[in-house]
Amino acid sequence: MTQIDIMVPYDNGYYQDEYMTQEEEWDRDLLLDPAWEKQQRKTFTAWCNSHLRKAGTQIENIEEDFRNGLKLMLLLEVISGERLPKPDRGKMRFHKIANVNKALEFITSKGVKLVSIGAEEIVDGNVKMTLGMIWTIILRFAIQDISVEETSAKEGLLLWCQRKTAPYRNVNVQNFHVRPLDLLLLFLLSSEDALGNLNLAFAVAEKHLDIPQMLDAEGQAACFMYHVFAGVGVAETAANRICKVLGVNQENEKLMEEYEKLASELLEWIRRTTPWLENRACERTVAEMQRKLEDFRDYRRLHKPPRVQEKCQLEINFNTLQTKLRISNRPAFMPSEGKMVSDIASAWQGLEQVEKGYEEWLLTEIRRLQRVEHLAGKFHQKATSHETWASGKEEFLTQKDYETASLMEIRALLRKHEAFESDLSAHQDRVEQIAAIAQELNELDYHGVAAVNQRCQSICDVWDHIGTLTQKRRESLERTEKLLETVEQLFLEYAKRSAPFNNWMEGAMEDLQDMFIVHSVEEVQSLVAAHEQFKATLPEADGERQAILGILQEVQKIIQSYGIRGNLTNPYSTISPEDILSKWDKVKKLVPQRDSSLQEELARQHANERLRRQFATQANLIGPWIQTRMEEIGRCSLEMGGGLEDQMTQLKQCEHVIVSYKSNIDNLEGDHQLIQESLIFDNKHTNYTMEHIRVGWELLLTTIARTINEIETQILTRDAKGITQQQMNEFRSSFNHFDRKKNGAMDTDDFRACLISMGYDLGEVEFARIMLLVDPNATGVVTFQSFIDFMTRETADTDTADQVVASFRILATDKPYILIDELRRELPCDQAEYCIARMPPYTGPGAVPGALDYTAFSTALYGESDL
Repeated sequence: MTQIDIMVPYDNGYYQDEYMTQEEEWDRDLLLDPAWEKQQRKTFTAWCNSHLRKAGTQIENIEEDFRNGLKLMLLLEVISGERLPKPDRGKMRFHKIANVNKALEFITSKGVKLVSIGAEEIVDGNVKMTLGMIWTIILRFAIQDISVEETSAKEGLLLWCQRKTAPYRNVNVQNFHVRPLDLLLLFLLSSEDALGNLNLAFAVAEKHLDIPQMLDAEGQAACFMYHVFAGVGVAETAANRICKVLGVNQENEKLMEEYEKLASELLEWIRRTTPWLENRACERTVAEMQRKLEDFRDYRRLHKPPRVQEKCQLEINFNTLQTKLRISNRPAFMPSEGKMVSDIASAWQGLEQVEKGYEEWLLTEIRRLQRVEHLAGKFHQKATSHETWASGKEEFLTQKDYETASLMEIRALLRKHEAFESDLSAHQDRVEQIAAIAQELNELDYHGVAAVNQRCQSICDVWDHIGTLTQKRRESLERTEKLLETVEQLFLEYAKRSAPFNNWMEGAMEDLQDMFIVHSVEEVQSLVAAHEQFKATLPEADGERQAILGILQEVQKIIQSYGIRGNLTNPYSTISPEDILSKWDKVKKLVPQRDSSLQEELARQHANERLRRQFATQANLIGPWIQTRMEEIGRCSLEMGGGLEDQMTQLKQCEHVIVSYKSNIDNLEGDHQLIQESLIFDNKHTNYTMEHIRVGWELLLTTIARTINEIETQILTRDAKGITQQQMNEFRSSFNHFDRKKNGAMDTDDFRACLISMGYDLGEVEFARIMLLVDPNATGVVTFQSFIDFMTRETADTDTADQVVASFRILATDKPYILIDELRRELPCDQAEYCIARMPPYTGPGAVPGALDYTAFSTALYGESDL
């Protein structure tokens, strides 16, 4: 027979060629024997038909009926439960070769290395090649996975036969060539009739045990009968399985309780904190609002960071729990209502949204109160100045002095009135400024706006009244003007020039004493420049002052020259030379005081600028550093150069670097606090704000923790499912190749292409079923963790409810219920009591007192009942 090399890895690390070494001599010798070749045809034909009947067909001649490859492909589909590529229905030789090649490729895809078996030999009807191929299929799909106590299938069957026949006398099974094991009463058999015993055993096996009679008495049926009896274990194995299942359940319940507790505490903290951040009750002073800002800084620095850690740990615990439940084939954990990870994330997002709005509101209110206090002070200063000016104006305008005055006096009164009107016109801007400031205080919601409005209204009423009185006096003077012709021109000139000059001095004093609020060096420099321009006008103003005082000196000269007697009071002006001298002296004193104030403010703004630059220097380093670490974490999670432990080591090192970098964040927080204490609201030297850095830092901490958790989950999945590092690398390679956007997720089309590349024959219904597994929320993307979960389900077995029920049935000696004493005898104490406390009473047929329903209990463990 042509040599057939078969390489199939076993769970214990050996290969199938090692398994076949024991049978090599038997195979080679017998395949060269025509009688044995006939026996193999008969046996293999019976084995193939036992499976093909499930598809409604069978074969008559093993080398002829497989030549076109159609029934060969159908046989592989039946025994594997998988769909093969669509066969070619043509009758040409190349069609047949194509079908056989598809079958051989499918066998190879299951880990079997085929050497010396060619499709042409099968199509040509080569008997030995066909029998070798069928034997390879039997080894791969019927025998390979059988083992008893780490022995081969044949050795395990022999061991089982020896154990079952041990109690019988005259029965000593040493191999499968002399006498096979049967299920009959041995005392009814004759030790002299081996052939009759075998035929009787095969007949009973086919009739009662559903084992097809593929061999006659001369054949060997041991490997087929083993599949019926191999599942019968011992109570010790069943008890171990139950202990394992219950241990997993107890650990999962503990994790669920811890999650519920931590979630409740975090949600309660969010519930208490949110109303405080939502409170927008404004204080009346800047100092009170700054205290609120300090409280908020304490919250961000001291109270919130521990909660960020709790939230991150909660997500990690939840992911770990769900992974353990998936691995142990348990239903997913559903937290109490309102305590899902998404609920916590939503509550946290609401907290951060309120928190952001709260900080913006605090800063806005501080600016508003600063502006309000500044305007209020300015209003009262201007109001006081105006009220001082308006004081006595009504008495002046209502006097009747012109009735007894001479012509000269009348003219003097008229000129004096003209000067008053000039002064009145100059005060019009001041009144409008007072009204405008009052209006702005109303718009800014100043707490003392009622008193401001009352005072402003009083000023406006007095102003209107003065205007009316002024008009009436002018009319009276003009009626008398025709009678009065003499006027002293010099007094009139003095009055006309002194009034605006006096008004200029009063305005200058107001400007020199005006309070200012600036936020930059440029604004201060602008005020300094304006002040320098004002000082440049002082020589000209001094010349005007001297000229005005010179008018009075001229008057004195005239009086002295002409000996004029009488009242020397200027009838046209109330501004005395003393007033001008006094105000001029005050202006000169205020100028250096203004210089000093501006220089102090300039120095303060330079200090603020240094703070801005200091903050910007650190922020411009920290921001890119955080981004670089994020990119390193992303690359580490996608790399396949080493094992998961290597990736975990890299991530732990990265985590250590990140934690060590925390001092830089704290230093930046200190600079930010100095900036806020200095009431600095902008920084042109950097695009990074403290809020940006905080969010980036928190995201970095969360990302490294989540990535480490993902690797831990992959390690847990790998170890629990028995997946090798090579398989994990292959999964990662496939995922990375089809993750075309390199964002850690495949879209639907990429996932379909990935499955096709791995040999899946996907119809729309099958693909939709798979998508429900990997994307239950219909997000349209498949994450790497979902991909790993799917692939591990495809490549590994897990405990099921049926397996646990079968284990309990063994402990209960095939009864549909189990007793308390049996549980305590077969299981460890704590797990026996766990079952007794949770297992419902059995109420089915044959129930006895104290009977427990292990079937309902087992299905409940896997979420398959309402228990």
